[in-house]
Amino acid sequence: MPALNVEFSDRELEDLRQIAKERGTSMKALVREAAAADIARHRALQEGAEAFRRFFASHADEFAAAFPDDEPAVKGAGRVV
Repeated sequence: MPALNVEFSDRELEDLRQIAKERGTSMKALVREAAAADIARHRALQEGAEAFRRFFASHADEFAAAFPDDEPAVKGAGRVV
């Protein structure tokens, strides 16, 4: 499995040691769990953003009708923004 060396300040390292000790786990496991949780959160945000884009695109006409002042100006339509 590939590895990654990460540098921490003395304070951060001591905090990590203390947290790992309190949780009864290793520092390596603690850092790996934190990274895995951030990766999962990032993926969920990406999936949520894509679902929103699909929803918005499929309901674009409804949004345009509900919020006509927020529609972009159409070239040649004479509307000034």
